[in-house]
Amino acid sequence: MLDYSHNAWLVAASLAVALMAGFTGLYLTHGASRLDSQRRKFVVALAAVILGGGIWSMHFVAMLGLQLPILFYYDALITLISALVAILMVGLALLLLHFRPRTPQTMIGSGVIVGLGIVVMHYIGMAGMQLCRPVYSVLDVALATLASVILSVAAIWVAYGNRTQRNILLGTVCFGLAVFTMHFVATGLTDFVAIDTAGGAGPALDNQVLAMGVTVSVFLICGAFLLTGISFIEPKEKLVPENTLEPTTLRAGVPFEREGQTYFTEPASIAAIRAEGHYTVLYMGAEKLFCPWSITEAENRLKPDGFLRAHRSYLVNPKHVSSFERHKDNGTCYFDGVDALAKVPVSRSRLTDIREALGL
Repeated sequence: MLDYSHNAWLVAASLAVALMAGFTGLYLTHGASRLDSQRRKFVVALAAVILGGGIWSMHFVAMLGLQLPILFYYDALITLISALVAILMVGLALLLLHFRPRTPQTMIGSGVIVGLGIVVMHYIGMAGMQLCRPVYSVLDVALATLASVILSVAAIWVAYGNRTQRNILLGTVCFGLAVFTMHFVATGLTDFVAIDTAGGAGPALDNQVLAMGVTVSVFLICGAFLLTGISFIEPKEKLVPENTLEPTTLRAGVPFEREGQTYFTEPASIAAIRAEGHYTVLYMGAEKLFCPWSITEAENRLKPDGFLRAHRSYLVNPKHVSSFERHKDNGTCYFDGVDALAKVPVSRSRLTDIREALGL
């Protein structure tokens, strides 16, 4: 067995990388469930690359700090596979969180997937070591997996249970600790032995080349961290959501059709909007009126006026809501004086935003 130690500076750097990647990925997906399907897929894919790449980068920053009495290198193909596995497994977890109802079971399942992704990435990455072989038992793997899964479930539960800035920060800490703790628990339970021959499937990747690749990856993560951090600390009243229009662009108001003519109304007079195919229906007092906008266009244009998506088929104006009823995992908004629409369902994924808008 070989004696080994760690470079303290690189250990600290590995934790910083995990925290930056966690914050960037978790904050990047904030509000993604309110986007249309295509943009949501893009955001989820980008977050998966950042979170999965962060797991990989943290691992290899720490491995660069691993000091063994012999020279060793990595198999490039196995190292690449370890990165792709991490990205794919984190991506699967994010798809569940943003394309399925966000129930406790979904959040726990997603946390388990992320935790297993960290473990699988770690041991595939270790399997890529050449001229040096890691030695561990099934019990060692089980202990490392338990630590990873528990902390990953905590990260997802905190960050997605209530999508506030405070929860995202707490989720970031849990995610960073999940990656960091799993790596050093697993490494602490692993012994290393020298071997005479290399059995890699791909070209050799020495520490100098690996360091350059990891440096580029960390640089990209730092850049994404800075960009998302600026949005995070910017005062909310100054933020204008992307793909929305300023209130001043609605000069003529919201269009609707009546008896073959197009009229315009002020957003404040609309209580709710319902999707109907590629168009929508406006609810104003006793009237139910056809609008040529799609539900996505209406949402984008009317966000500055306070309209929120309560359900995939409904937008509501919180100023017209007369009462709210919370159910087990969803809710209902009620309206007085809106004859054509007595109530609107609130889906679980929209529940937090609606309650915050109503001051609950």
